Amino acid sequence: MNEAIGLRARKKERTRQAISDAAIALFLARGYDQVVVAEVAAAAEVSKPTLFRYFPTKEDLVLHRFADHQGEWARVVAERAPDEPPLAALHRHLVRGLHERDPVTGLNDVREVLAFHGLVFGTPSLCAHLVHYRAADEAALAEALRAAAGAGPDELGPRLAAAQLTAVREVLARENWRRLTAGHTADQLLPQAEAAADRAFELLATGLAGRWA
Repeated sequence: MNEAIGLRARKKERTRQAISDAAIALFLARGYDQVVVAEVAAAAEVSKPTLFRYFPTKEDLVLHRFADHQGEWARVVAERAPDEPPLAALHRHLVRGLHERDPVTGLNDVREVLAFHGLVFGTPSLCAHLVHYRAADEAALAEALRAAAGAGPDELGPRLAAAQLTAVREVLARENWRRLTAGHTADQLLPQAEAAADRAFELLATGLAGRWA
């Protein structure tokens, strides 16, 4: 029984991956708005109802790659060492991602990754839909911070902190991607990206007083 369940799960994952790969290839070749879902289904050799079982909306065909990282910062906070402050844990995690060229950090100059980010950031409907993923990620991080601080459910602080952290992560990632598209390499940009992360977390730790306040 368990083996049969495992086979079905692997088959479903292969189908999901095939649909995603077909969609991204078509969107990159012709533009997101120029491709209809029926074409994606045909390229992946599945029916439209099957496609929508895996990806409820057209936007999900692209943005599920962000969903794969959803809750990541919340997990970093929840799983950090007891003596490590949440802000330090998140800073450390981001810097490690830069060194590992994690695409989520924006510091990845693999051609396919750059093209994918260009597709997302250059398509207004995808940017708009990305807000839903960001909101869920922010809520998860706020809950992790609330638990870490032992704060009550109505405490505003964890939500404010999560909003700032989420915004900082996005700004840093987009800036790294922008610099890469201007012709720099990830290796060239690593020191700047790490310094920018350090400055960002310094601001988070000390606030805006004395700078822009």
